[in-house]
Amino acid sequence: MSVTEVLDDVVGTIGGQRREGQVEMAEAVYDALNDGGHLLVQAGTGTGKSMGYLVPAALWSAKTGQKAIISTATLALQRQITQEDAPRVIEAVKKNTGVKVKTALLKGWQNYACLKRVNQDSGQEALFDAAEATDMGKQVIRAREWALNSETGDRDTLVPGVPDQVWRQISVTKQECDGKDCPLINECFPDLARQEAMEADIIITNHAMLGVQSSKVEVLPPAGAVIIDEAHDLVGRVTSQLTIRIGAPDINRIARMMRSSGKLDSEFLRHGDSLLEALKEMDGRIRMVPDQVRESLGAMARTLKESCESEQFAKAFIADVDDLLSEEGKFVVWANEETLYGAPLDVAGPIANEIFSERAAILTSATLEVGGSFDPMAYQVGLAFPDQGPWTGMDVGSPFDYAKQGIMYIASDLPAPGRDGQSTDALDRMVELIRASDGGALCLFSSRRGAEVAAEYFRKHVDLPILCQGKDQLSTLVDEFKNDDRTCLVGTLSLWQGIDIPGRACRLVIIDRIPFPRPDDPVSQARTEQVGKRGGNGFMQVSATHAAVLMAQASGRLLRSTCDRGVVAVFDSRLLTKAYGGYLRAGMPPMWPTKDLELTKKSLQRLAREEAN
Repeated sequence: MSVTEVLDDVVGTIGGQRREGQVEMAEAVYDALNDGGHLLVQAGTGTGKSMGYLVPAALWSAKTGQKAIISTATLALQRQITQEDAPRVIEAVKKNTGVKVKTALLKGWQNYACLKRVNQDSGQEALFDAAEATDMGKQVIRAREWALNSETGDRDTLVPGVPDQVWRQISVTKQECDGKDCPLINECFPDLARQEAMEADIIITNHAMLGVQSSKVEVLPPAGAVIIDEAHDLVGRVTSQLTIRIGAPDINRIARMMRSSGKLDSEFLRHGDSLLEALKEMDGRIRMVPDQVRESLGAMARTLKESCESEQFAKAFIADVDDLLSEEGKFVVWANEETLYGAPLDVAGPIANEIFSERAAILTSATLEVGGSFDPMAYQVGLAFPDQGPWTGMDVGSPFDYAKQGIMYIASDLPAPGRDGQSTDALDRMVELIRASDGGALCLFSSRRGAEVAAEYFRKHVDLPILCQGKDQLSTLVDEFKNDDRTCLVGTLSLWQGIDIPGRACRLVIIDRIPFPRPDDPVSQARTEQVGKRGGNGFMQVSATHAAVLMAQASGRLLRSTCDRGVVAVFDSRLLTKAYGGYLRAGMPPMWPTKDLELTKKSLQRLAREEAN
């Protein structure tokens, strides 16, 4: 039974039709799995890429008995795979091979409730009843009751969800966990999830877990293959996961763990206070770590080494200090709001050596080519390293007719947005388009402040429901947007990618500006300098590449099926007037381009009338 026949079987069960791009992808992925190869697959929206790698992965696992790890950037895609796609694929593979492939979902430690923490703190509920509790207190009580009755302790199954501040009351970090010494180890939710993953054939996880793995901490089972969906976001997620943070909350957390182990040393807190005092005078990138900071960190590390070196939290802190104070220049260091940060300058090595080496690796996304080439992505993730062997890049296209389904309007007559955000003229122009489309607008802004100002402006000028990110959980806002085709959703960068809203609900996507990294962003700044030292164009390789991926992702929110139609409106004239504009446009869906406002409004009005009837 070939991979194409199994794919046809799965597609048939959901009433779908064969898509040549999906077939091409599935065959290439299956070959790479069998050959242990490295493959980059750009699969445009509508290709059905999750089935394009799930079917070959499950068939390969069934035939070889090897494990595969599948990683996504977003929870939404994780849910789609675990709840919808994987069960269908498993049944089709079982029908054709007689082998039932087992899957498991594995997340980071803090995504699960800690029963020890829940039981320790539950006695506090007797101090007040639910009627007297604050809103936060009520949510903590509800979360604890849920944890005591949950089968998995997975935060995603707590509906409605709770804010991070509440979740922290019933969870712990990996460093805070007692591990095998915990009296509730046999009931431990994260430990049970890891046991299930060890027994599974296909482990579904996220890029943050790959980040942990890339730091040489074994959190994933040994596997013969890794498949990375939403691979355009891998470098950013791994960088975030490997970023070190030392501030008052982190120092207090370590002190609390030292106290619980009976080893709290007042010297640790004294040097911690000295560090925080020094950080009050610091803000922004630190090219040379000041003596007071260096001495305080060194003294804190020595204190931990002397009092509790064998504890996991002590080992982690000591390693972080070593990285921050390293003279090798591998970390970018900066301070912000009395907190010290350090991020790796380059994550290509850790990704290549700890995640891709000696196994098949498949990376896929709708946006892997940058400026028409796979090379930038291959270099960023380390596939281009000589010791990684050859890699292949392929684009299987999209079933969409972009030029007929979508219009790309660029407001070329308006000045490019400045540092203070969009002008009133630009906001008025956005209002014109929202009125013409009668809502159904996904408005994407590069800053939270910009989104909040725009949402307030829209509420004053249009009689439509306006939702703004931050007012509720993102999943709740997206569901509200999907369920009312006159609602508009205004948000920031987390909405630029990973959300799927097919149909009439999203017929207008507004992009406020080209999302270059902030000029004072320490990591982008340092990476740009590094490229320049090597003789490259730092702006193009760092800032323009970052912006190109996000512009492609944002404009890709409009058309999610072959029946969708609408407008992407970009309020940044630099997309047409600057030399890098062509580089950015090359990665965006090839919709019909126009600078004509009246034509764009008429198209939206016609679309609103047609779809309302």
